[in-house]
Amino acid sequence: MSENEEKVLKIFLVDDHAIVRSGIRSLIERSEGMTVCGEAGTLKEAYAGIPGSSPDIVLLDIKLPDGDGASGCREIKKQNPHVKVMILSAFAEDTIVLEAIKSGAEGYLLKSVDSKSIIKGLRDVAQGNPALDPVIMAKVMNAVKEGPSSDETLSLQEQQIIELVSQGKTNREISEVLFISEKTARNNVSRILKKLNASNRTEAAMYWQKRKTLR
Repeated sequence: MSENEEKVLKIFLVDDHAIVRSGIRSLIERSEGMTVCGEAGTLKEAYAGIPGSSPDIVLLDIKLPDGDGASGCREIKKQNPHVKVMILSAFAEDTIVLEAIKSGAEGYLLKSVDSKSIIKGLRDVAQGNPALDPVIMAKVMNAVKEGPSSDETLSLQEQQIIELVSQGKTNREISEVLFISEKTARNNVSRILKKLNASNRTEAAMYWQKRKTLR
């Protein structure tokens, strides 16, 4: 096995309902290659527990007793820059969804999805791919920023990179495809996000996909 195949994906659960956490924990623990490394019922507990648990992904409810998931996502990423966040929520209102995506969440699934979709979403997020419920995808596609008025603001290489980002490629994979260093790929992605006024890779990918459908 390769190093990546041997790595166990560590998930931290944040939901104020213990029975929900129990169900998701059971689902994750039954899935090969992933485990629950910690859990919390409030944002305060999450902020305290995440650093010591070193999760790969935080599975975060959007409504918590001491705050909302969007602000929680921002704070989690501020404190733990390498941690990815996937929202699992019963709410699909446009403003809530878009605020969560802008806060940096790599995924947003509704609690009505089946168990296979949750596991697939976690794996997608771990691999750098956006994980969006079809209902959520439609909302993001309809409301995503128009970005620059012309793709001329992106160089040819930047257009190649954003296309790869929209395919879910990681910085390392982008570097391998374009024969550039991983650092160059990372710097280019950061510059593209700034040009597109996108808060994260997911929002940038959604913008790019929308631009392609309008051509």
